[in-house]
This record gives sequence, C-alpha cells and structure tokens, in this order.
Amino acid sequence: MELHLFSGVFDLPWWGYALVALGFTHITIAAVTLFLHRCQTHHALSLGPIPSHFFRLWLWLTTGMRTKEWVAVHRKHHAKCETVDDPHSPQVLGINAVLWGGVVLYVRESAQVDTVKRYGHGTPDDWLERNLYSRWVLLGLTLTGLADVLLFGLVPGVLILLTQIAWIPFWAAGVINGVGHWFGYRVSSTEDASTNMAPWGILIGGEELHNNHHAFPTAAKFSFKWYEFDIGWVYIRILSALGMARVKHMAPVPQFTAPKPVPDQQTLSAVITNRYDVLSRYKQAIKATFAEELRALRARSPRDAERLYKLKHWLFSEERMLLARERELLEAALASSPTLQKLLAMRRELKALWGRSLDTSEQLIARLQDWCHRAEESGIAPLAGFSQRLRAYA
Repeated sequence: MELHLFSGVFDLPWWGYALVALGFTHITIAAVTLFLHRCQTHHALSLGPIPSHFFRLWLWLTTGMRTKEWVAVHRKHHAKCETVDDPHSPQVLGINAVLWGGVVLYVRESAQVDTVKRYGHGTPDDWLERNLYSRWVLLGLTLTGLADVLLFGLVPGVLILLTQIAWIPFWAAGVINGVGHWFGYRVSSTEDASTNMAPWGILIGGEELHNNHHAFPTAAKFSFKWYEFDIGWVYIRILSALGMARVKHMAPVPQFTAPKPVPDQQTLSAVITNRYDVLSRYKQAIKATFAEELRALRARSPRDAERLYKLKHWLFSEERMLLARERELLEAALASSPTLQKLLAMRRELKALWGRSLDTSEQLIARLQDWCHRAEESGIAPLAGFSQRLRAYA
C-alpha cells in the first residue's frame, strides 16, 4: 500500500480511528489498574513476567510515567487521605483544582524526593527500569507518535496520539482523584470522602468503584454488591486462568453464627475485620430509629421535626467530614431527640474499637461486651437488635 503524508498502513473510516483510539486508551487503563494500582501499589495480586513486562512497556510507550513515582504518590494519598498532606484531595484543594489540574498535582508530588523514597519501595529496579523506562521517559512517547503516524496517517495518527497522551491525566489524575472523592454513592463508611462514581466499572477499568477500593485497598476485586461490575476483575480472572496472575487478597465476606451470649476474642476479630459491614448495618438501625423519632416529634413539635428532617443527610455522614458549622446545626437539631443522640454517641464508641491501637485484646473485648450490654438495655429496639446481630459475627 502506497504511503504518503495523509495516509498510513491502515485506511479506516473516521469511526475506525475512534475505535482504535478507544482500544489503545483502554489498554492503558488496564495497565494502570492492574499493574500500577492493584499489583505494584497494594500487592492485591501478583502478575507473571509476560503481562507484567507488557504493561510496563505499554505504560512507557503511552504515558511516560515511572512506576516508582506513581506508586509513591498513590500510597501517600492513602496514608494522608483528605488532609493537607494528601497530594490530590478535592476536599482540601477543591474539586476544580483536582479535576482539571490533577496532572499538575501528580507531577508536583512525584518530583518530591522524600515522597518517592518513603512510599515508592518494592517497585521494579532492574536494568530496563534504570536504563530505559526511567531514564528515557520521552523516548517511549516519541516512538508511539511515530508508530501512530506510520500506521494511520499524519492527521489521524496525531489525533490518536493526543488522545493517548490526555487520557490518563484526565481520567486517572482528574476524574478518579477528583470526582471519586466528591460525588457518587458510598457502600462503606470509610473515614475519607471516597465515593463510587458508578456501579459499572468499565470505562476506567473498575476504578469507578473508588469507595470500595478505599474500604479494602488490598482487595483485588473492586465490586462488592451484586449490581456492581468491575471489568478489571474480569481481566484478572482471565489472566489467572492462563496462569499469568495470582490473586493474593480479597475483601472479607461477613460470616454469622448463632449470637454468642457474650462477645469473645473471635467476635472482636470478626467485628474489626468486617467493620464496614458493621457500620452499614448500624446505619440501618439509625434510619429505623430516625423514622420513629420523627413521627413522635411531629406530634410534639412540628417545627423541631422539620428542622431535624432537613438535616437528616448529616446524620448519616461521617462526622469528621462535617464542617464545624454543620456539626453545630446538627447538634442543635438533635437536642430534641436524646434517643438519636445516644445512637450517634454509641456509633462513635463502636468505631473507637478498631481505632484503639494501644489497648490490649482483653481491654477491647471488655469494651465490646460493655457496649453490647448497654445497647441491649437501652430500650431502643433497633439498637438492641443490632447488638444481637453484632454478637453473631464469626
């Protein structure tokens, strides 16, 4: 086939070039989520030499990112999430700064020697990494650009290259880090503001299920609910079937037995391991109590009931994510409901069980036993029922 300035080896219709661009960018997304994120950063799975080297090569050709730097920035994000030290928190920096300037924030943090040294350990450090991938970063993008032009022609090739270059900075650095901590639904009551942007993780390789990932960072599978879909997990299953990958960690699945008369060490371990399931079930107890309290309050004081109803979304939010003014308004509204006040106070006590790193097992078991006793003697039916369910975790 004759080659000239505006045609390449493949002469495709416009939609053909669009499909090629989407195909190339999806391979890049798969390389980011499988290799950089789940394998290198969190060790949720191990990849065999063939997919591992292919992903490294592809990322060098299409993004110019260094594995060690990407891993370091993401690990720091988890360690310092939603604080001033978080490299890209929209809760701190604002959604626009992260959504549209996420790549700038990434480049800035990846240039911090201390960040890379502290958080980038355990990444590839072989001859190829030292002498090619990390040393000649722009060479890979240059080769990709030449290949795109040769295969698809000057104009289509340049457009495909620009799409490849812009895809990860926008979708990964911008959308996942920005929208994934700003808007969406939450399955797990994590301490950060992470959200699931959509229940179907296809476009960004499953990274759409960002709240699920923050709940269990080392889990290889990001989808938890029956209606959620993680295409990255599909690729992992395929690679596993071919002997090219091995899953190392999965999110825990709650197991139950008959409620124990008194919580013991096994109960404590199960509660801590399944803490997000525990908090999800506790939220249902709060919702049931809230509905009863609201009905009673409307009969006594419609004005107080209306004020409490308007603030109900804060009732189910993470307290540390509320602004000082929001907490004040919520506390004022709860003054008319001692029952809801008690439920929130006991939720704080329950969460403290997995936050008391200096307490002994015996002390934590005693706290759990006391908590269950007070919950079941509270006279609040949803709270007592939850406590009985808590004693059934195994």
